[in-house]
Formats: sequence, structure tokens, C-alpha cells
Amino acid sequence: MRALAQSSLARQTIVLLIGIVLLSVAGGIPTTIGLPSACASFPLCLPGTLSSWLTVAHVVLAGMSGVLMLRLLCTAWTQWRHHAAILPLATVAAVLFFGQAFVGAMQVLRGFPEHLVVLHAASAVSVWIALIALAVVSLRIPSGHALPSEPLPTRRIGDFVALGKPWIVALLLVTTFGGLVVGGHGWPSATLTLWTLLGGALAAAGSSALNQYIDRDLDGQMQRTSRRPIPAGRLTPAEGLAYGLALCLISYYLLATLVNLTAALLSLAGILYYVVFYSILLKRTTDQNIVIGGGAGAIPPMVGWAAAAGHLSLAAWILFLIIFMWTPPHFWALAIVRTRDYEKAGVPMLPVIRGERAARRQILIYTLLLVGTTLLLPLVGAAGTLYSIAACLLGITLIRSAWRVWRIPGNKTAWSMYRWSSLYLMFIFLALVLDVLV
Repeated sequence: MRALAQSSLARQTIVLLIGIVLLSVAGGIPTTIGLPSACASFPLCLPGTLSSWLTVAHVVLAGMSGVLMLRLLCTAWTQWRHHAAILPLATVAAVLFFGQAFVGAMQVLRGFPEHLVVLHAASAVSVWIALIALAVVSLRIPSGHALPSEPLPTRRIGDFVALGKPWIVALLLVTTFGGLVVGGHGWPSATLTLWTLLGGALAAAGSSALNQYIDRDLDGQMQRTSRRPIPAGRLTPAEGLAYGLALCLISYYLLATLVNLTAALLSLAGILYYVVFYSILLKRTTDQNIVIGGGAGAIPPMVGWAAAAGHLSLAAWILFLIIFMWTPPHFWALAIVRTRDYEKAGVPMLPVIRGERAARRQILIYTLLLVGTTLLLPLVGAAGTLYSIAACLLGITLIRSAWRVWRIPGNKTAWSMYRWSSLYLMFIFLALVLDVLV
């Protein structure tokens, strides 16, 4: 009992854990011993049988546990925002808990589809793991160690938005919507569009936040990124990690319950690709980091396609390939402009390792491959005349910009290529959307 008294956070966590144990028992007994369903509606039934009483107990315990979870989350974000383990664990536990409740409601409403049943059970186990880990960590902290409560100034909300790189999210949503329209062969429903784009936005923003958490040491050394929220000290690393994990988890819950499993798994694959494969394994080890890592940014149109069609086709993989080919010339152009920054931070970008001339040559080569890839869509019947004309005109303009980078060394042409390539990607997908809708 003395160990419990060492930390109010530990007490909160253990009380909540006990509540969730009782909640799981009340919810699991009817299924385990084969009691009939208490009622056909969700969430509350009038008591009259053992099953009905268990249903009421389950709902009451869920409400009490929800209040305790919110209190725990508030404690973590006001008193433990500098702690590398407590804040992420508390945040993840809260998202998993409320995500499980949401999935539980949706599986009842949708007739218990298998993937939601599995997600509901996996969420329950994950909540237990997160809370047990949080209890272990908090029990090792002496009483009074928590930092004083801090308000959440408005400016910090802007910093959280900045963690998600909203301009990149907007560009990815354009490609997601393109996949949604082409995959569905027409204008998608408002609800499908809303949940697909919201889920995609949260996945992209969460991945970006996790990337900034991982790269916080590099960002602090580079002029371009030194004013980002974490290296500048406006947000703590723990806040960045907790925020990124929360957004990624919420995005999966939304896509899995309100869109479909294929879209949710593709989005999850994109998150893991970007955070683990690119940010952790590739970025600091090879000058081909952008080439291989480009697959992460190429997944959003496939998510849109899967959301509309429920599966992938050859045209969906061509959309993936378009962005995969677009990524190297886009980011190598930026790398030329910021070569000294990357060199100072020790990031092995192509201009740093092989020199500017090699980077300029590769920009031209990949631009030619990119434009050629965009012309594959009409060949497989996924686009028509309007898109073909737009792809040719846009492609000629982009090749001209890449040719200037090749022929004229220096930052000016590279910066022009970097900015125009962003617009190019947006325009090529808008042309694809218009081609399908017109």
C-alpha cells in the first residue's frame, strides 16, 4: 500500500485498471456462458434477466471508466507533459479505450463483422497492456515528482497543427480524393468522402508528428527546421510522440469502422512505412532514402481507391507509381537548396553524398520516368482525353523545369523545380478527377 501512496498517478491508473477488469467481466460473461442477448438495441436494456443486469452493469462501468480515463488523461497532459513514457502511455490508453467503445457500438449496429470483432478484442488487450505499463512506470516515480499544472495557451494549439505539416497533408488529400473518384468511377458520397479524407488527414498528420519526434535532433541542427515546435522547445518530445500516436490510432479506428478494412490496412501500412522504414531505418543510412521511402507518400491514392472500390486494380498501382516517381525529383530539388543543412546534420541526401551534379542528373531522369508513368493511365482505360491532354502539357512544363535544373547549376532553378513539382502533382490529380467527372 505504501507503493500506491507514492504517486497519485499510480493510484488513478490502478483504480482505472480495476474498473476495466470489472467492465471486461460484465461484458464477457454472457458470451462465455452462452446467455441470450439482453435486447436487440444498443446500449441499454431494462433489467429483468441476468443478461439484462450484466448489460446494465457493463454500461455503468463503461461510463465510470470513461470518466476515470478522462481524468487520467487530463493529469498526464497537465502534469507530465515532459515525461517520455507517462504522457504517451496515458494518451494511447485513452484512445484505445474510447476506440474500443466506439468499435463495440459499431459492431453491434453492423451485425458483428469479423474485422470489427477482432479489432474490439485487440483494443481491449491493448488497453490492458498500456495501463499496466503506465502503472509500472508511475509506481517508480516518487511522490511530488510531477510538474505543476500548466494551461494550454492558444499558440501551442498552432504548434500541434504545425506538427502535422498541414500543407503536405493537403497535398496528400488531393491524391486521396483522386483515388476515391477514379476508383469509384464517379463522384463519391459525402459520407464516404468525409470519413476517407478525415481518416487520411489524421494518418498523414500523425505520421508527420512522429517523424518530427524521431528527427528532433536533426531538425535542431538545420536552419530550415530549427523553428519546428519540438526543437524550438515550444512542445516537449513526449507531447509530439503522444500526439502522433493518438492521431494514427484514431485514423485507423475511423477508416476501419466507417470506410472499410482494406482502406484502413493500407493507411496503416503507409504509417508504418513512413515512420519505421523511412524515418528510422532509411533516412540516416542511405542516399537512396527518398527513392525507397517515397512509397509511403504514394499510398494515399490507393487508400482512396480502396475506400471507393473495396479492392485495388492495376490503375491504383499506377497512381502509386506516379507519386513514387514524383518524390525523388521533388525532394532532391529541395536537397540541392539545403545541401549545407543536410551536410551539417549528417543526413546522407544525394547532393551531400554524390554531389550536386549527380543530383541534377537524377532529377531529370526521374522526371522523365514520372511523366511517362502518368501516360500509362489512358492506356489501361483509367483516364480519357481531358486527362491525356493535361498530362502531356503538365509533363512538358515539368520536364522543361528539370532540364533547366540539369543545365543551370545553383539554388534558383532547383528551388523553382521544388515549388513547381508540388503544384504539378496537385494539377495532375485534379485533371484526373475532372476527366472522370466531366
